[in-house]
Amino acid sequence: MGSFKGRSIISLRDMSASDLVQIVETAGRVKRGEVGGFLAGRTVAVMFFEPSTRTRLSFESAVLHSGGSIFGFASSDSSSQSKGESFADTVRTVMGYCDALVIRHPVEGAARLASELSTVPVINAGDGANQHPTQTFLDLFTMHEAVGRLEGLHVGLLGDLRYGRTVHSLAMAMSMFGSRLTLVSPPSLRMPEQFKAELSNSGIPFREVQQPEEAGTDMDFLYVTRIQRERFVDPQEYEAVAHCYRVTAETVSNLGGKVKIMHPLPRVDEIAEEVDGLPNALYFKQAHNGIPVRQALLGLITGGLD
Repeated sequence: MGSFKGRSIISLRDMSASDLVQIVETAGRVKRGEVGGFLAGRTVAVMFFEPSTRTRLSFESAVLHSGGSIFGFASSDSSSQSKGESFADTVRTVMGYCDALVIRHPVEGAARLASELSTVPVINAGDGANQHPTQTFLDLFTMHEAVGRLEGLHVGLLGDLRYGRTVHSLAMAMSMFGSRLTLVSPPSLRMPEQFKAELSNSGIPFREVQQPEEAGTDMDFLYVTRIQRERFVDPQEYEAVAHCYRVTAETVSNLGGKVKIMHPLPRVDEIAEEVDGLPNALYFKQAHNGIPVRQALLGLITGGLD
């Protein structure tokens, strides 16, 4: 296992399978209560230039549960960027106040730029439609917790595969573990060519379909995403695909009855509430796993854990 101390977490492209396994295993130690207080004396800054509920609050909870301190802002309106300060100057200023920076930004590449400017490690909490690595870490942890492995899984990705940064990151991660992927989306929201090319280069089998039932009955996980209104420039384009999928108890049955349903949340209407009561539904457990996973990651990059 390599050292994470002082390392920025920006993209799955920067990571190896052993890195991901180390994060998952460390999160397991945290969740089982084997380690604690490892952020004592450390301060984390959260700079969110885009709205968030689960990611921001779970990072805050993670820091507090681990004995650290946290501060920051939840929108660009509450930062000096509203006064005209540049993003670079904001990063250069805030890095002097903390031991790690957590950044969410609507522009792709913003987190990478921040990591190049910062003298403390930066965590990408989502940059536009690009990537969301910490969501992927908790997704992997949830999968491992559910079935005891990450290798050789059949995973379906459903919904907005064009703009959905969570599925971009997850597809790259699953390619490291010999997974088979079924990509379910309307034609206008298919996975971008660059990500499909990376899957092909990794030797990962995948196929594109328009309905989840076309995936067969041997899927281990169906990862559902909402159609993201905020990513569309043309409202009519959004309305054309807004309600094209709805996973119900019947959908689960048609897929063989055993497939586990995941979702990064928030959901709109793409998963019926009747699914919530099924043992297949993992999405709220998935959200709650964000705390031990982000605790583990912060501990690793600040040197509180190894």
